Amino acid sequence: MTDRPIPDTLPARPRFNWRDFFRRAGWLESVGIVGMPVVTVVAVVAPWITPFDPQLRVARAYLPPSAEHWFGTDEIGRDLFSRVILGVHYTWLPGLAVIGFSLTVGSLVGLISGLMGDKVDLVIDRIIDLFIVLPGTIIALAVVASLGPGLVNTMIALAITWWPWYARIARDEIRRLIVRPHVEAARIAGVHGSRLLLRYLLPGVVPALLIGASLDVANVIMTMSLMSFLGLGLPAPAPELGAMTSRTLDSLTVHWWLPILPAAIIFLLCLLANLAGDGIRAALRGA
Repeated sequence: MTDRPIPDTLPARPRFNWRDFFRRAGWLESVGIVGMPVVTVVAVVAPWITPFDPQLRVARAYLPPSAEHWFGTDEIGRDLFSRVILGVHYTWLPGLAVIGFSLTVGSLVGLISGLMGDKVDLVIDRIIDLFIVLPGTIIALAVVASLGPGLVNTMIALAITWWPWYARIARDEIRRLIVRPHVEAARIAGVHGSRLLLRYLLPGVVPALLIGASLDVANVIMTMSLMSFLGLGLPAPAPELGAMTSRTLDSLTVHWWLPILPAAIIFLLCLLANLAGDGIRAALRGA
């Protein structure tokens, strides 16, 4: 009886099955998963697809929604639909940027903490705890108030308060995986360093980080809209959705479309992001 030859390469991993992914996610959540990249594309090309110039008067002021002006016109006579489209650009893309930056920094900090262990892990974990227990929204408001209103300052303030959550996820997942039998066996077999991280640890960490990030998009969008509502975003006449709602609240009972429609778009963006997050969580945990 002869021994079986040891293959030079590992067997190929099964191909990702999108049909199973969407089936596990659910049909309603799949709408959110598909809708998020669509909204992202719209946000990217928004400055070039608005039917009217968002900053110029194109008709009489306070025109109600109609076939020509779908969302009506504002107090100056600017097309509200065009301003809302550009408002998605100033709300959605910065929110994704905050998530991306926080995810990158938090993941690196968490991986270092989980892999190093001992005193390094203890120190980093206490720093993460310190950031987490602080009221994030209040800290963000304080940072923006000190730096001054503006979109970039708002993004900086949110990124400062958001990264610790991803650091905690990455750190806890690494500490959980590093004692698993297959990881212990790999270490005994001489697998260390980047190979151990990339092959045995990251595949277990990435799904948890993706789930956390997808569920956080709506929270970031809502927080950015709140800060814009409070006047800490871009100055007028920039068409930020939160600021547009805030500036026209006094018209609620007369020209209802001015505050309601931008607020409705914020609601739809958050709903879409929540559906996508729930779907990604269900699909990845069911894999």
